[in-house]
Amino acid sequence: MELLGTITELAQAFGPSGCEDAAGELAKSMLEEYCSEVYISNNNVIGRFGERREGLPDLVLDAHIDQIGMIVTGISEEGFVKVDSLGGIDRRLLPTQQVVIFGKCQIPGVFSTLPPHLAQGGNKVMTFAEAAIDTGLSKEELEELVSPGDCVKFDVELKRLLGERVTCGALDDRCGVACILYALELLKGEDLGYNVTVIFSSQEEVGERGAKVVAFELAPDIAIAVDVSFAMNTGEDPKKCGELGKGPMIGVSPSLSRRISQELIACAKNAQIPFQYEVMNGMTGTNADRYSVEKGGAETCTVSIPLRNMHTPAEVIDLRDVRLSAQLLAEFIKEGRK
Repeated sequence: MELLGTITELAQAFGPSGCEDAAGELAKSMLEEYCSEVYISNNNVIGRFGERREGLPDLVLDAHIDQIGMIVTGISEEGFVKVDSLGGIDRRLLPTQQVVIFGKCQIPGVFSTLPPHLAQGGNKVMTFAEAAIDTGLSKEELEELVSPGDCVKFDVELKRLLGERVTCGALDDRCGVACILYALELLKGEDLGYNVTVIFSSQEEVGERGAKVVAFELAPDIAIAVDVSFAMNTGEDPKKCGELGKGPMIGVSPSLSRRISQELIACAKNAQIPFQYEVMNGMTGTNADRYSVEKGGAETCTVSIPLRNMHTPAEVIDLRDVRLSAQLLAEFIKEGRK
């Protein structure tokens, strides 16, 4: 498996929350290389990996397939497309961002902004009520192509930075999807300590809705949410952030299974895999929160990939962290329950 190419394809696929079809179909085609049974249900991509063996615990590896985006709410008389957010977009970066509107065809546009010379009251953060996308089309032309409810995404392509770092939108959480696929690559032909099901879940950015459905449907014994978390940037609190290139962040929280956290930590130490602690004092803000309480509840933990500039079109990760996270998952699955 060529990791950079896989992440590039996934990160550039269209799939805001509720519109995950294209990204889901791509992820499904990739997962079919490793799983004999793969299907899509409620926009969740579900695959069974390896031979099912009686007596082994059922383990879910989950990464969400949706990305932050926008939804069309209307068209102004002046011919601007009005939108609202799908997920927690950082509104500070909206002015002049290039986007693509997925209507009857793909329509490029750009968020309009007042020049600072004309702005009154200083450079305040734009609200979505104020935001407007300029496509160059008139209101009448737009109404032929765009409807309320159409989805919009930032128009960005993945770019390599120095070393093994890359930047793009939707690395949250397409790098988690790629991490799980890489772990399956490492597990080919190995004896497994769990019956493994892979979930690429929908609508995480709007309330972990896909994970809630599939957690109730499958009721696993153990679930590991593979997501991203905050990487150190300028001026951030090191107690709340990991570091790029230093390995996976293993979650420790009262809402997570202390036993699974400790087993992942021991597994990383035994296999000499660099890792970082991610200590939280409550909920995790990931799909782990759904698996831990749905139906009978699952023993749940998080394995997070450090990421800078979260919920922007310029997210940054280090490919080493994706590989190391995949290695940790593979070692944990081979080792099995103690």
